[in-house]
Amino acid sequence: MKVQLYNLKELSLYKFVVILAKHNGEWIFCRKKGSDTWEFPGGHIDGHEKPIDAAKRELREETGAEEFSIKPVFDYSVADGDSFSSGMVFYADVSKLGKLPDFEMEKIAFFKEVPQKLTYPEIVPILVKHFNKLKLTGKI
Repeated sequence: MKVQLYNLKELSLYKFVVILAKHNGEWIFCRKKGSDTWEFPGGHIDGHEKPIDAAKRELREETGAEEFSIKPVFDYSVADGDSFSSGMVFYADVSKLGKLPDFEMEKIAFFKEVPQKLTYPEIVPILVKHFNKLKLTGKI
């Protein structure tokens, strides 16, 4: 599996959104029903959606976020054998959480650091490291 990072809007076609979300300074991670691993909110962009609209929808559906600021920060792609997918990464600062909708997520939890047991261990650390680098250099 190869993960590549790009400047924002460097890619033209997006299949996924990932939201690096924080609440009160801690990362918000989600756990799907029947799973024991953690992931950031995110998912597929529906055919009619813009990436920002998909990110807002996924954040609400997967965390119960009611009030938040959200912005795109960079693009990424994942290649694995013959498959290739690309996405846009967002940062969200969630100020108000409501009840978690009864969709695919069982629960959310807050972490100061990225948890060990990840659904996508080959991807999440790379995205967080790049986000932190952009933040440190003032590009976010």
